[in-house]
Amino acid sequence: MAIKIRLARAGSKKRPYYHIVVADARAPRDGRFIEKIGSYNPLLPKDNDERVKVNIERAKYWLSVGAKATDRVARFLDKEGLLKREARNNPKKGEPGAKAKERAEAKAQAELEAKEAEKAANEASTEDEAPNEAPKEEAKAE
Repeated sequence: MAIKIRLARAGSKKRPYYHIVVADARAPRDGRFIEKIGSYNPLLPKDNDERVKVNIERAKYWLSVGAKATDRVARFLDKEGLLKREARNNPKKGEPGAKAKERAEAKAQAELEAKEAEKAANEASTEDEAPNEAPKEEAKAE
């Protein structure tokens, strides 16, 4: 039987309160559990001692018999010094999706075309001006 140390939600709508419970991994989130070992109140300030309460002795016991903590509970246990939680790294999270990449490429292509058109217009206008000036200079030279 796989055992998890996880959060079970309590509290009313938009006022969350969580119990830190030891439960069978197959049991529902807010359903049957083996033992309640703590609580977590996310509405309290982060520096408040009442925000996270964990019975350290029971948590040690359950970890020793093979219970696996979920990520959020692992953060709490890491803060207590019971469990070492490795920092996660997801470099792809910040990348834009396929559609956003397509839009960015289309925008870059449109900007490039606009610059080329502007450059061509500037060259054409300088070519138009240059022949007009050249005969005037020739006339002055004669």
